[in-house]
Amino acid sequence: MKEILNDFIENLRTNVPGFIAVSVTDVSSGEAYEYFTVDPNFDPTLASAYNLGVVKAKLKAIEALKLNEEIQDITITLSSQVHVINIAPSGTYFIYLAVDSKEANLGITKALLNKYKVDLNNAL
Repeated sequence: MKEILNDFIENLRTNVPGFIAVSVTDVSSGEAYEYFTVDPNFDPTLASAYNLGVVKAKLKAIEALKLNEEIQDITITLSSQVHVINIAPSGTYFIYLAVDSKEANLGITKALLNKYKVDLNNAL
């Protein structure tokens, strides 16, 4: 599993324009399985821990509204960054990806994320 996580992170790091950070985080505990950042001042494990609250709040809202839906992803647009929270089909983990909004193309970012997460979904 460690090799699959490392390959996943390396693919994102080298191919996603504007890449800042990524983590793969367990939904039940909030702990990151693996993470990487190009910015030493950006802690993807801390960001993931806080964004777990966003994921759980959205899941509660879906349940309260009695929607028969699953979260595909949550996109948060900041003034200089875009954060994508991509929930695994199993619901057991999520991918947190931060990119520089001036360099990134959201369509390409999400397409590459979906491309590279296939092996990850099979392993976790």
